[in-house]
Amino acid sequence: MSNKNNSYDAIVIGSGISGGWAAKELCEKGLKTLVLERGRDVVHLKDYPTATKQPWEFPHRKEKTLSMIKENPVLNKCYAYNETTDHFFVKDNEHPYIQEKPYDWIRGYQVGGKSLLWARQTQRWSKYDFEGPARDGFGNWPITYDELAPWYTHVEIFAGISGNYDKLDTLPDSHFLPAWEMNDVERQMQKSIMGKFTDRNVVQGRCAHLTKPAPIHIEQGRNQCQSRSMCERGCPFGGYFSSNSSTIPWAQKTGNLTLQTNSVVHSIIYDEATQKASGVRVIDSVTKKATEYYAKIIFVNAATLNTNLILLNSTSKRFPNGLGNDNGLLGKYVAFHNYRGNLSASIDGPLDSYYYGRRPTQPMMPNFRNVHKQEMDFQRGYMTFFGAGRGNAGGEETSGIGSAYKEAISEPGGWYVSMMMQGETVPKASNHVRLSEDKKDEWGIPQLITSIGYDDNDEKLLKDFIEQGSEMLSAAGCKNIVVTDTKQAPGLDIHEVGGVRMGKDPATSLLNEFNQIHHCKNVFVTDGACMVSTGTQNPSLTFMAITARAANYAVEALKKGEL
Repeated sequence: MSNKNNSYDAIVIGSGISGGWAAKELCEKGLKTLVLERGRDVVHLKDYPTATKQPWEFPHRKEKTLSMIKENPVLNKCYAYNETTDHFFVKDNEHPYIQEKPYDWIRGYQVGGKSLLWARQTQRWSKYDFEGPARDGFGNWPITYDELAPWYTHVEIFAGISGNYDKLDTLPDSHFLPAWEMNDVERQMQKSIMGKFTDRNVVQGRCAHLTKPAPIHIEQGRNQCQSRSMCERGCPFGGYFSSNSSTIPWAQKTGNLTLQTNSVVHSIIYDEATQKASGVRVIDSVTKKATEYYAKIIFVNAATLNTNLILLNSTSKRFPNGLGNDNGLLGKYVAFHNYRGNLSASIDGPLDSYYYGRRPTQPMMPNFRNVHKQEMDFQRGYMTFFGAGRGNAGGEETSGIGSAYKEAISEPGGWYVSMMMQGETVPKASNHVRLSEDKKDEWGIPQLITSIGYDDNDEKLLKDFIEQGSEMLSAAGCKNIVVTDTKQAPGLDIHEVGGVRMGKDPATSLLNEFNQIHHCKNVFVTDGACMVSTGTQNPSLTFMAITARAANYAVEALKKGEL
C-alpha cells in the first residue's frame, strides 16, 4: 500500500546500538524521525522479565533445555543464550539463512537489538588501525583517528565508559569514568608480563558500565552498575549502556521520534527522477501487509548482515544489482574477529586474598604485532584478554554431599587464569554474502547466503597467539597451561563487519567519508556494514562514533539543501 501521508524527515532502519544513536542525534536536532524495528517492543524496566530472578525461580535453574539445544544448533553456541535470555534471541527457525560455509549468525530482533546482549567492551581504535589497511594493501579508510576522536568523546560522555588513563598510542584513552580494579593475581601478572615483554602493555579493561554515574547518566534515569553479571537479561539499574535505557528514551523525550515495531524492511525505494531514495518498503511481520514510508534521509542500521541484505534487495532500473552497487562490491569484503585461541592455567596466588562482586570486564593487552610495520609472516594482529579468579574449594576438598561439603564450598579454592585472543581478519572479496535466487523467507524476501571463512593468515595468527600467550603465562608464574583451539565458525564472535565499505573512490567502495552511498547521497549506512576493516578492538564504540558523526553531517547537509 502506498500512502504519501507516511512521511518523515528521516527514517532509521534498526534500533540497536547504531540505530539508537542515529535516532538520538536526528531527533535532538529537530528532525521528525521514524525508527523501524523488525522485532517487538522492549521497554526499559518494564520488559526485562528475568532481570531480578534468582536461579531457583527458573524451571531448569538457568540452564538450556534439551529442546532449546536441539531446535537451535546455531544459537545454542552463543555464550549468552540460556533459560534467562531465551526471549531476546532470534531462534534458528525464525529467520533462516543459507550457510555456503559454516557461519553462526547470532541475532536479536527487538527494540534495542543486540545492545541488550552485547559484552559491553569498549575501546577506541588508534591511528594505526585506520592507517594499517592502506599500508598493508587491503583497504583505504576515508577518515582518520583525529577526525573521529571528537565523536568518540561525544558518545563516551553520554554512554558512560569506565577505564584508566593509560596514555598508550596503540589504545587511545577515552573520556572515562573510574576503572574497575584488577585483583591481586592480575596485578601480579601485569607486573611480570610487562617486566619481561617491553613491547606489551597490560591494562584494565574498558567497558560501558557506570562505575560512578555522572549527571548526564542520572538525567537518563540510569544508575551505578551493581556487579551482578546478569547483564544479558536487561539491566533494571541502567548500569550498562543499551539503546533501551539510554538513546531511545532520550530520543522519545524530544517528541520527534516515532518508533514502529514488527516492521521488516523489504527494500529501499529509489526515485529515478530525483536520483535519490524516496523511502522504504515495509512488511508487517505479523499481518504480512506491505506499506511504504517516505523521508528525506534514510539511515540503514539493521546490523551488518541484514543491512547488506536490505541493500542487495533494493533493486531498481538504475540499480539492478542492489542500491548503489555499480561496482559489484556490495556484500563483499565481510570481516570478523578470530576468537579461536584460548588458554587456561593455574597459578599460586595468595590464598588470603579475594575480590568483590562479578566485575564486567577484565585486563587486556592491545595489539603488539605488525603495529608500526609489517614484521611477521602474517598480516595484522590480535588483542588479548585475560583474567584470574577463584572457584569453590568443594571439588578439591571433599565429596559432594553432606555438611562437610557445604562448609567446603563456602570457602574459595585455588586461583585459576584464562586468556583469549581477539584477532583481526583481513577483508577479502571471497568472504561475502549474497541473496538466494530461489529461497525466500516468510515475508517474501530472499534468504541470505553466507560464504565467509578462515584462511591461512588466520591460522598463522592463531598459532602466534598460542605461542606468545603460553610464554606470557609462563613468565607470570602460571602452571598446567592448557591450549584450546575452539575451531568455532565465523559469526560466533558477533563482530561481523563490512559488505558496504567506506572509501573515497566510488570504484572500490560503496560509501563516502560521511557514510553516504556514493550514488545515492541521502542514504547513510553507519552500522558494522560500513567498516573497511575490523581492527583488533571491540567494534561497538566505533559504530557509535561513526553514527553520531554521520547523523550530524546529515542534518547540516539537509539544512543546506544538499540532500
